[in-house]
Amino acid sequence: MVVRELKVRESDIVSERRDLSPYAWLSIGAAIVTIALKTGAWALTGSVGLLSDAAESLVNLAAAVVALIALKAIARPADSTYTYGRSKAEYFSAAIEGMMIFLAAGAILIVSVERFVHPQPLENVGLGLVISIVAALVNGVVGWILLRAGTRHRSITLTADAKHLFTDVMTSVGVVIGVGLVALTGWERLDPILGFLVGVNIVIVGSKLVVESVHGLLDRTLPDGENDTLVALLQSHTSDDVQFHGLQTRVAGREKYANVDVLVPGAWTVAEGHRFIERIEAELEAAVPGLVVVTHLEPIEDPESYEDIPTGQIPIPHTPD
Repeated sequence: MVVRELKVRESDIVSERRDLSPYAWLSIGAAIVTIALKTGAWALTGSVGLLSDAAESLVNLAAAVVALIALKAIARPADSTYTYGRSKAEYFSAAIEGMMIFLAAGAILIVSVERFVHPQPLENVGLGLVISIVAALVNGVVGWILLRAGTRHRSITLTADAKHLFTDVMTSVGVVIGVGLVALTGWERLDPILGFLVGVNIVIVGSKLVVESVHGLLDRTLPDGENDTLVALLQSHTSDDVQFHGLQTRVAGREKYANVDVLVPGAWTVAEGHRFIERIEAELEAAVPGLVVVTHLEPIEDPESYEDIPTGQIPIPHTPD
């Protein structure tokens, strides 16, 4: 029974490290297509708004390449050097993507200010907007595919890429509306104003990606809802004879970890204690998909069992029968 359970858990972990790089290749292909389309739209119209939209797609391409490298690293199995695998490579990918976004945003803001000071008329607006709409549709479809895959495989890299593509779609919609208004009203300075707003939005997106990456690299705990689920489950097994403390959780890319001390009567046999913690681990891992649980069995009567409680533990209230 124990051997079978361990094999199931091991296969679950291996499945979490499957190669997701085909999705990155899809993102790369979409970025190349949209760059070509949006650059063409900008060349036809001379719009700073469309130029900023094309620059954001260039960032998408760079980010997709970084994501490809990260996903390839994550897919490699754990070894004697990286005993926990390489799942945190996803955070480096998201951080680099955020920094690239900052660079693109800076260039867009500079060009927007220059064009505001020296406005220029737009040309071939209708055809340029049609091309931009086609590019937005490409990003929308690919973003939807990546978001589904990121949610299913708990991949921060794919999820971040999908959110960025959706942001790009919203940017394209705003640019299309703005450039259309420029053509209708003749107010040429509206175009660089729109480009400047796009740049500010890109900075906001990049900031969120960097913050999320930093949290992951610092071993941030699981979301409150998942922590509450674990605490409630442990509480359901708490009694005068059985207690838990020292609960710690962390997220590492698409993988999740939890450590907890299990206090049981010292009179229990090793076999009894082992069967109990195996059941606890199985229930915790079933409650939070992707979770890997490590337990430490201690005698409840021994004072030393209470001397090694970490300061960063998640409280588990004692609710005796």
